[in-house]
Amino acid sequence: MSASTARDLSITVDRGLAQKVSSVHGANPVFLIEKITRERILDCIYWKKDCYHLNILTLLDQAVDLRLIGTYSNMNKTKPTKFICLLLKLLQLQPPEDILLHLLNQTQFKYLTALIALYIRMTFDSVKVYSLLEKFYEDRRKLIYKDNLTPDAKILYMDEYIDNLLSPQNKFADLILPRLVNRQQLEDNELIEPRISSIQSEFEDMLSDNDSDSDSNSDSNSDSDNEIENHND
Repeated sequence: MSASTARDLSITVDRGLAQKVSSVHGANPVFLIEKITRERILDCIYWKKDCYHLNILTLLDQAVDLRLIGTYSNMNKTKPTKFICLLLKLLQLQPPEDILLHLLNQTQFKYLTALIALYIRMTFDSVKVYSLLEKFYEDRRKLIYKDNLTPDAKILYMDEYIDNLLSPQNKFADLILPRLVNRQQLEDNELIEPRISSIQSEFEDMLSDNDSDSDSNSDSNSDSDNEIENHND
């Protein structure tokens, strides 16, 4: 084999493909992470030392120790975060949906929730994505986020993170996310119920309470009028 042929093969061969799993959006799940990012993950020390042989149980041991979300820990984009490494491993493992939902909804480890939320956003259909993630709009837990635009990490609240995942930009950090069907379109096709925010719900409850108070006052006034009439009689 000539040197030029070897170079051509090195460019086209994909490493780290998921084995014995279902395709996602018509392709091997790991293709949801762009090749250049995958290559940097597969070459990093954390992957080689701590991620390569993980299964779903041992992955959890790593995930509960996460302290930062994002794709790279430096501005040069040469050091993948543990967060993105574990995301790639999840794509390789493709855990069952019931396990994913349990991990998403547990409340003890917020970075595990964030990791599973991103995995769901990348691999589930739009209806399930909205249905499973929108409840976290009420979650104000703080996350540490590295965006690669500045040398320092910043605070990102869970609800902001979820809003980012569900935004029309279909992007998080250096990840290009699968296209999400517009929510209004799903509502128009009666595939999903309209979302009622907590503020709207509280406002409707307040109006309902006011109506009840008005009815109560009306009944009270009516009783008082009857008492006056009876007294006059």
